[in-house]
Amino acid sequence: MARKQLLFIKYVIIYTFVAFGGPQAHVSLLLRYFVKKASFISEEELLELNALSQVLPGPASTQTLVGIAYKVGGLKLAIVTFFIWVLPSAAIMTFAAISYALLDQKQKFVSVLAYMHPIALGVVAYGGYSLSKKVLVDNIAIFLALGAVLATLVLKNAYVFPIAILVGGMVSSAISTPKEETDIRVRLFANINRRKLSYFIGVLLFMAMLGAIINRTSPFSLPIRLFENFYRNGIFVFGGGQVLVPLMFTEFVQMKHYLLQSDFISGFALQQILPGPTFSFTSYLGALSMKQGGYGITGQVFGGFLGVLGINLPGLILILFIVPFWNDLKKITRIKQSLAGINAVSVGFIFAAFILLAQPIGMNILPIALIVSTFLILNFTKISPPVIVLAGIILGYFL
Repeated sequence: MARKQLLFIKYVIIYTFVAFGGPQAHVSLLLRYFVKKASFISEEELLELNALSQVLPGPASTQTLVGIAYKVGGLKLAIVTFFIWVLPSAAIMTFAAISYALLDQKQKFVSVLAYMHPIALGVVAYGGYSLSKKVLVDNIAIFLALGAVLATLVLKNAYVFPIAILVGGMVSSAISTPKEETDIRVRLFANINRRKLSYFIGVLLFMAMLGAIINRTSPFSLPIRLFENFYRNGIFVFGGGQVLVPLMFTEFVQMKHYLLQSDFISGFALQQILPGPTFSFTSYLGALSMKQGGYGITGQVFGGFLGVLGINLPGLILILFIVPFWNDLKKITRIKQSLAGINAVSVGFIFAAFILLAQPIGMNILPIALIVSTFLILNFTKISPPVIVLAGIILGYFL
C-alpha cells in the first residue's frame, strides 16, 4: 500500500476516535485532518462531497469520509476506511447490548464525558466559521445560508435537508449560469462505465427486493428480517442520526416490540457520548433484538453486525457509484454553478445545528466557557481536537 494511503489510514484512525458531536462537527474535523493537515483533497472538494452526501439518503459523515478515501486510493481504500470508521463504535454498542452490567454503569460514563457536548459545540462553531469565510462570499450565498438556518429551526423535518440543498442549487444555478451554455452531457454519459452503473443499481435493488421477499416467506428468520428492516430504513433516512432515532423507535419498540423503551433510551444515551457515526446505534438495536429473540452471544454479535451493515449499505453503494464520475458531472455548467448555493446551504445547516445543540445548555457559565475556549483554541492555536477531548474527559472525571 502506498505511503500516502498508509498516512491516510493513520488520520482515519485518529479521526474515528475524536469525532464527537455528530455530522456537523465531523465536517470541521474532516476539514482539519484531511484538508489542512495533509492536503489529501482540497477544501472545495470536501464541501462538494459533503453537499453531495447531504442530498443522498444515509449517513452523511460516513459517505463524505468514504468519498474522500475513494479519491485518495480507490475502491479498496474506501472499503477499508468504511470499516475503520464504523467498527469501533459499533463494537462498543454491541457489547453494551450484550452486557447489562455495562449499561448499569452508564451513569458513570455520562459523568466522565459530561463536557463532550460543549466541546463538540465549540468544534461545530469553528467549522461553521471556517467554512463560512470561504463560502459566504456574496449576498446570494448569505441569503441561502440564512434561509437554511430558518427552515431548519422552524420546520424541524428530515426532508428540509434535501429540499433546501435542491433549492439552494437551483437558485445559484439560475442566477449564475450563462444563457449560452456548452452542453457536454452527451460526453458525460458516454464516459460513464455502464457496467459499473448496472452493478451498483442492481445490488441496491436486489438487496431491497431480497429482504422484502425473505421477510414474507421466512417469518421466523429473525436475522434476515432485521437486515431487511435496517436496509429499508437506510434507503429512506435523510437528515442523519437525529432522523434515524424516531424511525427506529417506532419500528423496533412500538410496532415490533423487539426491545423495551427503557433499553432503547439507555442505548441511545450511551451512543451520544461515543465518537464515530450515530448510525452505529443500530448495532445496539440489532444485538438486543437478537437477545429478545432467544439467540446466544454469537447471535447477538451477528445482530450487531447486521444492524450497522444494513443501515449503511444503501448510502455506501450510492456514494461509491456517484463519486467516480462526479468530476465529469460537475463539468455541466448548471451543475457546477449550483455548487455555490449547495455549499451555502450546507454552512447554514452547520449554524442551525449549533443553535439546536446549544439550547439545552442555556446560560450555564461552565459549558459556555468550554464552547468559547474550544473555538478560540482551534482558531488561534495548533492544538488538535484529541488534546481538547482528552482535557474534557479529565475535567469530567475530577469535577
